[in-house]
Amino acid sequence: MSSGIGANIRRERDRLGWSQARLAREICRAAGVVGEPVGRQEVSRWETGKRTPREWLPFLAAALAVPVDALTTPLVPAEPPLPTLADFLPAEDPLEPLSARTGVRVGVAQVADLQQRVHGLRLADDFLAGGDLMRPALRELRTVVRTFREQSYTESVGRQLLVQIGELAQIAGWITSDAGQHAEAERIYRVGLSAATQAEDRTLAANLAGSLAYQLSNTGRELEGLDLARAALDGAGSAAPPKARALYLDRVAWAHTKAGGTENAQQAMRTLGEASEALSADSEGIESPAYLYWVDAGELQVMESRVYTELRRPLRAVPLLRDVLGRYDATHTRELALYLSWLAVAYADANEPEEAAATAERVLTLSADVASERTAERVRVVLTRLAEYADVPEVRAVLDSAA
Repeated sequence: MSSGIGANIRRERDRLGWSQARLAREICRAAGVVGEPVGRQEVSRWETGKRTPREWLPFLAAALAVPVDALTTPLVPAEPPLPTLADFLPAEDPLEPLSARTGVRVGVAQVADLQQRVHGLRLADDFLAGGDLMRPALRELRTVVRTFREQSYTESVGRQLLVQIGELAQIAGWITSDAGQHAEAERIYRVGLSAATQAEDRTLAANLAGSLAYQLSNTGRELEGLDLARAALDGAGSAAPPKARALYLDRVAWAHTKAGGTENAQQAMRTLGEASEALSADSEGIESPAYLYWVDAGELQVMESRVYTELRRPLRAVPLLRDVLGRYDATHTRELALYLSWLAVAYADANEPEEAAATAERVLTLSADVASERTAERVRVVLTRLAEYADVPEVRAVLDSAA
């Protein structure tokens, strides 16, 4: 019976657009209890069927404004429900504050300073690879989580701290993933997702989930990546800024592409079109979070060309990539090497081995001193693809040089 109750709780919570943390607060308010004896983790356990509300059931129904029967009567869905972001939260709360807090009280000034440091890490990632940035990023994240759990602050400052933990976890997860530490990156992303969810920042939660979905899609967990990318888009909602929706749609398109198959390929193409439409709604008067500063038409064009390359449609991929690379900032060495790697593969698919070899040589040169596992993996992909043309002198020279 508990699993049926869980599905009903989740359905009614989704109807109201509440997070699990919000529902927990409303239950305590309905019960008239002091403190928070019911927290987000308890609601999660009810929804997943690990526990039954029992004595909390009347207050749960009151909070949701439904009869108790609406929660206890099992419903047979027409098809399994799609995952939501709540399904990807950590089983236990890694951010639960300690009962006894000590230390200096955290104020707005400290949060503003943290915000600057987080953005500084984000900008550094444009020029440095994950292997160079991972240690300082993880050190910063550990310090901020410890501050949130151990020190005191107002409710408003606490929410701002949660937002900064979420933003820091996103960039730290990205950096750690770039360094090839995928298990650690996943753990970091999930901590950030917990923070953003508790702060009720749906756009940030979707950004974290989309980043993790991107990693899953690229590391052999394509179906999980597709589920999470969809959940991120749905979780962000229609009120998300245009830049955010464009990014989340881009990640869904990539997840469909990596999942493979004709239907997924067609869906990827449709979603790319939706991403372009979403970005076209952006304007100077629309405020977007600072972490979306890099999302623009050029980045969407890069993703479109990568999708075309993955789908083995080089006649579409090559012109797009050449256009983007013709105006790309050469100081962003890692990204330049990555994008050139897609162009090299597209040339090979177009039966242009000489052009593929020349482009691959640039990739090898650029990536030689870049501490990025993503770049190293793309080099391996390019060399494997070039090996099919090993009898072409230009290709042979590149393969011998790499060896």
